[in-house]
Amino acid sequence: MPAAHERSTTSGPGVDGSMGGEFFRFLRYGHILSSLLREFLEAGFLERALDHKLTRSQFCFLKLIAGNSELQVGELARCLGVSPAASSKNLDRLEELGLVVREMSPEDRRAILLSASREGIRLVREYEDMKKAQLAPVMAELGREKTTELCDLLEDVCLAWLERHPERETPCMRCAGYYRPNCSVEKLQGECALKPRRGVEA
Repeated sequence: MPAAHERSTTSGPGVDGSMGGEFFRFLRYGHILSSLLREFLEAGFLERALDHKLTRSQFCFLKLIAGNSELQVGELARCLGVSPAASSKNLDRLEELGLVVREMSPEDRRAILLSASREGIRLVREYEDMKKAQLAPVMAELGREKTTELCDLLEDVCLAWLERHPERETPCMRCAGYYRPNCSVEKLQGECALKPRRGVEA
């Protein structure tokens, strides 16, 4: 880390009005990290780097479809915990932009299958490449040991927090699609909406 970085030790108000020390620092940098992720890795990309104007919800639809071959419309709505009407509206927009293709199932003519077009898959991959490019210099400064330690600590905090809350009524999307097998969050929060369900050709 650059020598110019200094630790902030200023305390702030605790939940009871007292000066909260580490509690305050945790909230401070937790909020800053959250805002940086939204600004540089989500909103900034969707607003500036894309040729298409997509909402975060529409991009979630695209990401799930791109990671799974031949999803059915009903299955997509169930996975994301949205109504058929909301699902149809988002799909109409993605199809209009040429990012998603709807086809009738050859096995069941009542079923509509969804797949991402080449442009849709390119868009998702471009998004992930952009994220890597943004984070790589920061992680290189931290080094592998500190990065691993940070990830372990973040996981411990998230799981300790989620253990105090009941399962969600709708599918979980907390990981934004960075699913891993045997996910501890999924065990606490219920089914992950964005985990891969079927393979997709490269």
